[in-house]
Amino acid sequence: MSQGLPSSQVLELRGIQKRFGRIEVLRGIDLSVGAGEVVGLVGDNGAGKSTLVRIISGYLRPTSGAILVHGEKKSFASPRDARHAGIETVYQDLAIVKDMSLWRNFFLGNEIVRRVFPFRVLRRQEMKTICQQHLRDLGLTSVRSVDEMARNLSGGERQTLAITRSVYFQSNVLVLDEPVAALSVRETRRVMDEIRRARGEGIGVIYIDHNMNHVLPVADRIAVVQHGRIATVIRPSETTAEELGDLVARAGADSDEESG
Repeated sequence: MSQGLPSSQVLELRGIQKRFGRIEVLRGIDLSVGAGEVVGLVGDNGAGKSTLVRIISGYLRPTSGAILVHGEKKSFASPRDARHAGIETVYQDLAIVKDMSLWRNFFLGNEIVRRVFPFRVLRRQEMKTICQQHLRDLGLTSVRSVDEMARNLSGGERQTLAITRSVYFQSNVLVLDEPVAALSVRETRRVMDEIRRARGEGIGVIYIDHNMNHVLPVADRIAVVQHGRIATVIRPSETTAEELGDLVARAGADSDEESG
């Protein structure tokens, strides 16, 4: 896809600020994500990435600023509100509920039901069939039944299932917070393939990772967060993993000097 700024914005953050008492964590974040675009988000510890993710995901309200999804201003009072707006967040260890079956995990919050007045009855077999097909598409041949607990999946398999779930439900934005931390090389490749598939389905992706070798191959643009601001936005073709790591380290050092 073109490396220029996309014309179709699925998510826009305008002047996002966040204060905790007198502490200003975010100082006016402006960021856009286009349909079918992966935006890498990198920065040193304490730069504000986690706070920004929690705002996008509905866990925190911004002190000021605006969130727009497909050009429509949104206000999230909870993660459920963000999900209803089509924003799915996959955290490193919280993508899948381990003590829940695979099919329940796949449809969690999006269950297929039929109404038998005055009740809502789960259409279990239909959901199991759909989940089974997607597990086959993922190549998870080790799974014998969709009734198995998710704890039987490896870390990489859980992450790919979570991303596939987001693609199936046609999310607008997929936020991935360190999705391949502690995964093997093979599992990391599987997750990266799913990220590319999400992009191919027109989903906007925000990808957070400390490993620049993971960010560079999959991102269309990379935003460097420094001291609660977007310090720069760079194209992968303009840098290397080493240079990007140095840029993040310098940004972190500059932040320490400002706060010192």
